Amino acid sequence: MKQLSSKWTKAILIVPTFLIYTAFLIVPIFIAIYYSMTNYSGIGKAVFVGLKNYKLMLSDKLFLVALKDTGILLAICILLLFVLSFIVALLLNKDFRGGAIVKAIVFAPYVIAPILVGIIWTYLLNPNYGLFDSFFRLIGLDKLAIEWIGGAKWSPVAYAIVFTWQVLGFHATIFLAGIKTIPADLYEAAQIDGAGKLRRVFSITIPLLKETIIINSVLIITGVFKIYELVYQLTNGGPAHQSEVLVSYMFYTVFTSRRYGYGMAIATIVLLLSVVGSFMYIRLSSQKQRKERTEN
Repeated sequence: MKQLSSKWTKAILIVPTFLIYTAFLIVPIFIAIYYSMTNYSGIGKAVFVGLKNYKLMLSDKLFLVALKDTGILLAICILLLFVLSFIVALLLNKDFRGGAIVKAIVFAPYVIAPILVGIIWTYLLNPNYGLFDSFFRLIGLDKLAIEWIGGAKWSPVAYAIVFTWQVLGFHATIFLAGIKTIPADLYEAAQIDGAGKLRRVFSITIPLLKETIIINSVLIITGVFKIYELVYQLTNGGPAHQSEVLVSYMFYTVFTSRRYGYGMAIATIVLLLSVVGSFMYIRLSSQKQRKERTEN
């Protein structure tokens, strides 16, 4: 009787959750996929065109530019943000005076609205009046005064720098929470055996943070594919859409050029790349862990 009651309790909890999940996630995805196969413009009736919108992407130069810039942005963020957030977490794990204030300062940019972050960094990166380039010209290093934003070459790098600055504290906090779960006696035993600080990091900290590393990596991947406000404020995709990322180009396609169907096709590709990228990383990490367990 108790087992039957327990099953009904689980069903009562699971069924509403599943229905809400389906209503607010699965259904919108299927609606977006349907509209991605139409020529809907936001007005009138949607006419089914099959895979025409997806084929159009292959010859759309602006989409290919956005795809390239998103790839550059993702590669830089995975390397830069991942490494820096881990190093910051290691530093914050030490007890020192004012540690709570430092942690708050590091985390603070994450709670600032992305559009405001874009405004702040515009005054730093603008090639005409930005603080960085003005400083380089002042000290005679004109070669370093590059077109950080507003150009096709350096804009993805600028996006990566700004995004890293904004979310560094969030990812460092996740790493820090993982580090706090590692028993202190493991470090003490390693220190007694003569292992230095760097050795302890690579032999103890990193191996025991595998799950945390996976979580942080997936969040970085999905976070990069959601970047829009920063691009809008820093360059608005210009000049001539040469610094677009996938989400900003999707927004332009839907709300400016009124090609709703084509915009939904781009959104579907963004979702697919995000899911596939995350899944591949998780799968590769899981295979590596199983291999290491077998070897041990």
